Amino acid sequence: MTEKISLIAGTANRPLAEEISTYLDVPLTPVEIKHFNDGETYAHIQKSVRGSIVFVIQPTSPPVNSHLMELLLIIDALKRASAKEITAVVPYYGYSRQDRKAQPREPISARLVANMIEKAGADRLVTFDLHADQIQGFFDIPVDNLEAHPILAEHILDLGIRDAIVVAPDVGGAKRARRLAQLLNTNLAIIDKRRPAHGKTEVLNIVGEVKGKNCILADDIIDTAGTISGAAKALKHKGAKDVYVCATHALFSGNAVEKLSIPEIKKVIITNSIFLEPQKRFSQLTVISLASILAESINTIFEGKAMGLVFDRLYHKVEEKRHP
Repeated sequence: MTEKISLIAGTANRPLAEEISTYLDVPLTPVEIKHFNDGETYAHIQKSVRGSIVFVIQPTSPPVNSHLMELLLIIDALKRASAKEITAVVPYYGYSRQDRKAQPREPISARLVANMIEKAGADRLVTFDLHADQIQGFFDIPVDNLEAHPILAEHILDLGIRDAIVVAPDVGGAKRARRLAQLLNTNLAIIDKRRPAHGKTEVLNIVGEVKGKNCILADDIIDTAGTISGAAKALKHKGAKDVYVCATHALFSGNAVEKLSIPEIKKVIITNSIFLEPQKRFSQLTVISLASILAESINTIFEGKAMGLVFDRLYHKVEEKRHP
């Protein structure tokens, strides 16, 4: 690495940033983040970044608005400090579930956030498993939407689960679950649910045969865990053996930990795209780090190589593990 690369961490997920720093052998550029008495956020880059290619590591996780504002201020400070190029590394993209107008007089918040990141001065975005792929089109800068499926698949293969089937917790997640099913070379089932209100779900039917199968419930985000816990209970009611849950982003809002700690769920596998406080960890939980993939992606961008190489390597590793 040359001195022309700079890594900056916001406060949203400092441990992940430190892991990436270790992988790349590049120290984190010191930055001061503080809040004034009225709630305003202040950011100060404490070392020169003039002419540097800078990567800002900051998921917009809860508290979403605070972490988003922090990201915008860091980018603006870097732009005004004459950084050569700024890449926003946002492992979890907040507001991604507001990607369209579901009813009149609603905002398209995911688009607004994209505009804000661009306007602040970002030249590129790196993220993981956007809730809707079309959010990439909200940006006029390059977007690398990385996928966690390969590393989740690697871990699942290591568990040696037999008679497995991947289950989408709803119709909207069928495409996402199908990708994982293809990597694991298993069949796919889909849970038909309805959402009578925000944060509430009701299972109506299960499309696919799950009786006697070890079910792998795959989703991108676990928020209140109402969908996942309800799906796990429905699968067990239909005769499933064990139920495993895997997801990229663990928000774990409200009493999500309690809902996931039920006996119907054998194991919950997530990534560290969002920093998880100790009180949100429990015995069935396994956390897989994204640091190595993000470090490789940052290095690939810095060296001007094709990002496809990163994807190819990840999928090749899964193939090797599936067919040793």
